[in-house]
Amino acid sequence: MTEAELIDVARETIFVMLKVAAPTLLTGLAVGLLVSIFQTLTQLQEQTLTFVPKMLLVFASMIIFLPFMLHSLMDFWKGIMDRIIIGGG
Repeated sequence: MTEAELIDVARETIFVMLKVAAPTLLTGLAVGLLVSIFQTLTQLQEQTLTFVPKMLLVFASMIIFLPFMLHSLMDFWKGIMDRIIIGGG
């Protein structure tokens, strides 16, 4: 494997990692922002108000986006296996 191929695999790995993590991270960001705006407007500083909705919605987003995440990871893995088969033959 040459340096260019190794850099290409590393770049693709980082892109897939971001693509898989983005739905849950963006959900957590949006929920956290909405809860903090709600707390600021109502001056209600309850600690459980920040964690419970964020935790529930992040888990729900993981369940909803799981097929997309698995498809992305399987496509990446198939590409890596193809590189191994082609490079090893």
